[in-house]
Amino acid sequence: MATPVSATAQPESLPRAHRLRQRRDYLRVQRQGRRVHTPHFILVVQPDAAPRLGVTVTRRVAGAVGRNRIKRLAREVFRRNRCSFPRGCTVVFVARRGADKLNYHEVLSELRDAKQALHAAAGPGPRTTRGPRSRRGQAAEP
Repeated sequence: MATPVSATAQPESLPRAHRLRQRRDYLRVQRQGRRVHTPHFILVVQPDAAPRLGVTVTRRVAGAVGRNRIKRLAREVFRRNRCSFPRGCTVVFVARRGADKLNYHEVLSELRDAKQALHAAAGPGPRTTRGPRSRRGQAAEP
């Protein structure tokens, strides 16, 4: 006999309302968001009224099975570890080469290593932490 699930148990899914689904939403976050780099992912963070998750995996990273596996892993890490992500922010995982070889614990470890940078990127302040850019052949102004 199956054990009844209590009414207070957290559902084991990521509702559609918590996922980015439209191209224009992905483009907006990637254009306006701040980036945090990990060995196998680029996390793009943007403050938003409705915090959501998006996952982007190109064909260069893996075949169809590998891409779907990466997306499932990223959603699962987000769903089970929401406290590790900044509140009130939309996050897009952009997978890099090698991400298809990771398991759940390795993805979680990368996220934990990037947690401080992720929260810093979500906060107020300059859009980038890099120094001033210079044009090719010209020195940056002091």
